[in-house]
Amino acid sequence: MTEAVDDVTGTIPVPRGPVGKTRLFFATHWHRGAPGQPTPGWVLRFCYGMWLTAFAFKLVGSSWDMSWHFRWLRDDLAPPHLINTVGTVIIVVLVAIHSYTGLGCDRLSLRLMQSGLVVFLVAAPLDVINHRVNGLDLTAWSPSHLMLYLGTAIMQAGVLLGWLRTSPPGRFRTGVLLTLWAFFLENTFFPNGQQEYGILGLRAWERGAPEAEPTLLSFAAGQIGHPVDGAAILHFTMPIPPWVYPLWGIAVSGLVLALARRTAGLRWTGLAVAGGYVAYRCVMWPLLLGLGFPVSTVPFYLLAVGLAVDLAFLARRPAVTGAVLVTALGYGAFWLQAQLRPWLLGDALTESAPPIEYWTAAVALVGVFALWAGFEPARRRWTARVSAE
Repeated sequence: MTEAVDDVTGTIPVPRGPVGKTRLFFATHWHRGAPGQPTPGWVLRFCYGMWLTAFAFKLVGSSWDMSWHFRWLRDDLAPPHLINTVGTVIIVVLVAIHSYTGLGCDRLSLRLMQSGLVVFLVAAPLDVINHRVNGLDLTAWSPSHLMLYLGTAIMQAGVLLGWLRTSPPGRFRTGVLLTLWAFFLENTFFPNGQQEYGILGLRAWERGAPEAEPTLLSFAAGQIGHPVDGAAILHFTMPIPPWVYPLWGIAVSGLVLALARRTAGLRWTGLAVAGGYVAYRCVMWPLLLGLGFPVSTVPFYLLAVGLAVDLAFLARRPAVTGAVLVTALGYGAFWLQAQLRPWLLGDALTESAPPIEYWTAAVALVGVFALWAGFEPARRRWTARVSAE
């Protein structure tokens, strides 16, 4: 036991472990309340620590899940799905606690948590039904998969808002905020993994050492009425047009990093959030390889996108500067990464980036400017409306 200052009821002994804290919470704070209830400091830290734990389970599960689907036929009870489910169960409990007690959130953040969870829980069985009807459905961009990402994003937005509005200023607040934004970036960027795994799967087939099991390749080829040939493998590994990857990976990721920079207010927020995500990908890469699962290319160019966002916020006109810097540094870093072959690994890896269409840089330039220019007026109107409520 350790003494901790409870800013509502005074000094009380708070256990160190999660089990003891859970018991103490239900013994002292389990009563119905409206959102916005004063929340003891230890309760706030414990609650959002569990949110980070839940997102960590979902992160590891989803990362392994995509690699799994490039090797094996789908299985509802596959280990990656079970790991992801642990995170989902924790989230269900957390949303129920927020909803009943009103602690650690305000009305808007609670609505976002609840609505995001509803979208996710509706999407999950729809995804199972979709696989039962349509078979493999590997693409990360299918409607049911997009609903899963959307539900998670809405939940994460609620958690971010709740933490921003209820936590006291300080280093701990900033650290949790940056971590939450890294989770948000990962969930947003996740569909691009289709191309990052797919290009290496395609190259493995071309050199005569396919990563996928023969049953998976036969099933995927049979879905389009082909034998297991080059056309079937191309459809299996790279079904997404090459213009999608850069627009999502550079322009949309740039917007997420700009929002992170705006809310955190630290000079190098963009680089820190992008760096945290890229570091995670670098850790997962050898783990998957060591376990014998397919690996992906790693989006190192996101570091340049994060740097571009941070530099843009130092300018007087961040929308104009951001559009130019995000496009120039993002596409430039991607081109550089695509030229560097990972020769140290020999035949184990022959590509360092998926194929893209560089004409999309013009679209990204206009899109980033429009989104950034419209953000501040939209934020002011939103803030005024929330204040009026």
